Amino acid sequence: PRREVLLELAQVLGVYVPQFYEGIPPRPIVPGVPERIRRRVALPQPQYSVGLVPLVETVHDRLVMEVRRGCTRGCRFCQPGMLTRPARDVDPEAVVEAVVQGLRKTGYNEFSLSSLSCSDYLSLPAVGAELHNRLLREHIALSLPSQRVDRFDEQIAAIMKGSRRSGLTFAPEAGTQRLRDIINKGLTDADLIRGIRTAVQEGWDKIKLYFMIGLPGETDADVLGIARTVEMLQRECAALGRKRVEFTLTLSNFTPKPHTPFQWHRVDYADVQRKQALLQKELRRLRGVKAHFTDIRFSILEDFIGKGDRSLGQMIERAWRAGAGMDAWWESIDTAYAAWVRAYCGEEVDPAADPVALCAHLPIRELGLEDPLPWDHIDTGIDKKWLQKDYRRALEALTVEDCSFEGCSACGICGPGFGHNIVIPPPPVPPLQSKPTPTPDPLEPEPPAQRFRITYGKTGDLRWLGHLDLMRLWERACRRAGLPLAFSGGYHPMPRLANANALPIGQEGYGEILDLELLDRPEGPLTPEKLRALLSEQLPPEIPIQAVQEIGLRDPSATAAVYAAEYQLTVSCELPKAICVSGMESSWPAWVTQILDAQEIWIEKTSKSGKSSPFNARALLYYLEFQGLTPEGSACLLYRGSCRNDGAYLRPTHLVQMAESLGLPHWTLQTAKRLRLLWEHDSSQQ
Repeated sequence: PRREVLLELAQVLGVYVPQFYEGIPPRPIVPGVPERIRRRVALPQPQYSVGLVPLVETVHDRLVMEVRRGCTRGCRFCQPGMLTRPARDVDPEAVVEAVVQGLRKTGYNEFSLSSLSCSDYLSLPAVGAELHNRLLREHIALSLPSQRVDRFDEQIAAIMKGSRRSGLTFAPEAGTQRLRDIINKGLTDADLIRGIRTAVQEGWDKIKLYFMIGLPGETDADVLGIARTVEMLQRECAALGRKRVEFTLTLSNFTPKPHTPFQWHRVDYADVQRKQALLQKELRRLRGVKAHFTDIRFSILEDFIGKGDRSLGQMIERAWRAGAGMDAWWESIDTAYAAWVRAYCGEEVDPAADPVALCAHLPIRELGLEDPLPWDHIDTGIDKKWLQKDYRRALEALTVEDCSFEGCSACGICGPGFGHNIVIPPPPVPPLQSKPTPTPDPLEPEPPAQRFRITYGKTGDLRWLGHLDLMRLWERACRRAGLPLAFSGGYHPMPRLANANALPIGQEGYGEILDLELLDRPEGPLTPEKLRALLSEQLPPEIPIQAVQEIGLRDPSATAAVYAAEYQLTVSCELPKAICVSGMESSWPAWVTQILDAQEIWIEKTSKSGKSSPFNARALLYYLEFQGLTPEGSACLLYRGSCRNDGAYLRPTHLVQMAESLGLPHWTLQTAKRLRLLWEHDSSQQ
């Protein structure tokens, strides 16, 4: 029975069954369940980081490899930093092998080394350099999460210089040293300047900085210090004599989180709103700076939910029924905030009113240091008295050292239940290898050795795959198959994969063409048969390969070689009820003959910019045939028309327009399937 299963699960370390507890803080109401639920601690296992590979582009569309679990920096606002102690490093050799194998299994062209504080993984420079050397020829990019600016140096910059360089992200959090000490950020102005100067000297010109407004002990001078800090960094960058660096600021509103020293702090959102306006005015005079302020309504909801107790569950349901959903998206904040306010206050409050005024209606808890907390029954391993003591230290601007590298702070986590910090000494950093180039110009690509033309289908559910997603699928299939892809040159090399005449989304194709260029293989050239076998193993069944031909390196591209396309259409036509099925069967051949007998059929086509222009569609129609009726009474038509790269392309919709231009009964295009593309010098086609 369900209840017995839940009772047994409640005995498992780390499992919480809420229905067996009541009160604030919750206490057991059935015998045999633990008084407090202890958090479970596990070592990171990078070998299990490889998951499903999506067929469409997703957020963080890359291989993510965990290198360090837990953070002991002790930032007083940071919930993950408190909930994931102790810190546990992964063996550097295990990381390298897991990344190399993961990239081979997934086909990703980018990977990320992930951690709450990636810069505190001391082996990061050595691991990054080793992976750079191993993946040198494959144009694999390394992505790192937000960096500790005080640890960003030439070694980390060197391993981040991949084939695609994105902007850098740092999180100073506060604009003055006093406030950074209050939040225990462990960062000085000198650290910040040194890190930014290093980034600029190493070639970065786009830097993102994260700051917070509304922190405990914050004054107007601290808020204006954000603008002063950015201004100082601009001066330091200008002194290097490089072009102006673009700074993007993300300015969030602080909300207290449970299980942190700041969980007892109450945010004054009217004051935060005033400080936002103050900082906006100050930042307007800075050139080359973009600032994004978090809508204060997000912060109010986050604070309200974050401090909620078990009774919040019913309100969540009421808010959902009132229209809340996708609340974290700025497009939805009006609807979401109105739903939350109505869920608590009813219809008597206008949700369009000032959010700070409405904030008074939401029961955001004001907690005292000695008050029982709704989450006191969760044992995170950190002693509550230590959190209280650290909150008092914060108000005095006293800092606590990082216990992974300095002395123990006596937070209570270390012991037999939760373990201890595992910090692995860094191995030597191997020298970075440079890719040999065939020409003096390092931006020149390595010349391809073989070129193939692949005929394939795009069928079933994958007909809804967009062109960019389709090309990404092909690249990943090639990488999983171990093919040495050739790349273009320049600062952003791209794989030399070229698809001829992309299909519209939703349309099936059975004779699509893809050109693929490969570099030399140590084991010798590939045969078309071997290439087909390798790729077929890595492609979904909805992308069948029909043929593979090796072509010359100087042959025209697939896009230039294609001259015609063959389609099968299903077309319906509304006729008077007096006309029977046999009449339809005789009418369609007559209509087809009428189209073929016409010397000219002029219709309008519209460009992407919306400009219309007439063209003779009949000149682009090479063949048209009526193939019979479907059981539903629609006509099956086969046509072959021009499909050239210069714009001379007869689309299925044009055929319907041609019938309308001749005055035939109205045709409705139901389905269109592209059977094949015809290209010059193709020996397999008639």
